[in-house]
Formats: sequence, C-alpha cells, structure tokens
Amino acid sequence: MRSETIRKIIRAYDDPVVRAYCWIRFGILRQRFLDEIGQYLPESGAVLDVGCGFGLFSLYYAAIAPARIIRGIDLDRRRIAMARRAATRLGIDNVVYEENDARHFKGDGHFAAAYMLDIVHHVPREVVPSLLAELRRALDRDGILLVKDVDTRPAPKRWFTWALDKAMSPSTPVAYWSSDELTETLTASGFRVRRHLMVDMLPYPHVLYVCAAVP
Repeated sequence: MRSETIRKIIRAYDDPVVRAYCWIRFGILRQRFLDEIGQYLPESGAVLDVGCGFGLFSLYYAAIAPARIIRGIDLDRRRIAMARRAATRLGIDNVVYEENDARHFKGDGHFAAAYMLDIVHHVPREVVPSLLAELRRALDRDGILLVKDVDTRPAPKRWFTWALDKAMSPSTPVAYWSSDELTETLTASGFRVRRHLMVDMLPYPHVLYVCAAVP
C-alpha cells in the first residue's frame, strides 16, 4: 500500500523532468529508508520539513499519518508551487507549503518534530549552527529533530554522492560534514544525539541523526 502511495505522489507531477527527479529521489530514499526515518516521527501534531523541495517526502509522511500537520519550507518558489499543486491533486490537506529560506529561519511556530533530509550539506557551513539553534527553539520541550545526511567517509562513497549531487543540481553548493563534526554541532545546539546508520547496497554513506531536544 505504501509503495502505491509513492507511485501516486510521483504521478501527481506533470513535468516529465520533475517526475524523473522524483524517481531518483525515491530511488535513493526508497520506502524502506523513509519508514526507517519515519518511525521517529510522531503520528500526530505539527512537523516541520526544512528544505521540502517539490514536497515528495512531506506528502508521503502526511499521506500515511493524516493526524500529522506538516509544514514544508523551501526557498524555490517553483518547487513550492508544484508541491501545492501535487497536494491538491492527491487530496492531501494536512500539508502546507511556504517559500522560506532555511538560512533565515527564525524558529517561528511550535513543532513536535522537524526533519532535514540531505539538506545540511547544501547549507553554508557557517549558517548551520544558527539554523540548528533556531530549530531547537521551535521544537516542543520533548521535540525530535531528524537529520539525514551523508558522512565524509569512506571517501569513494563521498565522491559518488558528490557526483550525483552535481549532476542533479550543478549550481548548488556542496559541503559534507563528518559524522563526528555534525554530531558535535548538533550537541552544542541543544540536542542529545543518537546516530542511526542506514545500510544501503548502493554507495551512499547515509547517516540519520536522531536528535532529542534537551530541556
């Protein structure tokens, strides 16, 4: 049933290039990984998707848990417009999308959880600590932040991921963090961090950081 949900989401986009992008993104973060990440999300309450893009993952998490209210933010106006259209076509009304640059997020709203999937390495390194601090401020007392990103090691996997990042978005900057460095930065931002290694048969050095807000 959930695999059919993914297929319906992809079919909700008219642009063939966007559909191809959807297949690639869902190929990298396929259903097993989405559910591996999603197990840490609350079944109800407000959830923030930082860097939601075309809305692929927020639509999935909203579709499988109607009591969640997901707010997706992204700096790309075209992607936000397409995410809204896809949500309307799918009849998913527990998502809202807004044009908002994560680099300027000011911790507005109150959320039970937030997540960033492959976003940190696209944010300027000097901005990441302040973004994490604002996310901590926006989370409820017992809120959860999920950060899925890629490690710098092993090097061959890092270079494979870099090549794919550049192929998909040549002009977007890329700056990977080692798992130790990102863990330290998350901890300094007010989170208790547990690393969840996501094992993949493909050459991606996935790491999921499960971050509990420290009171």
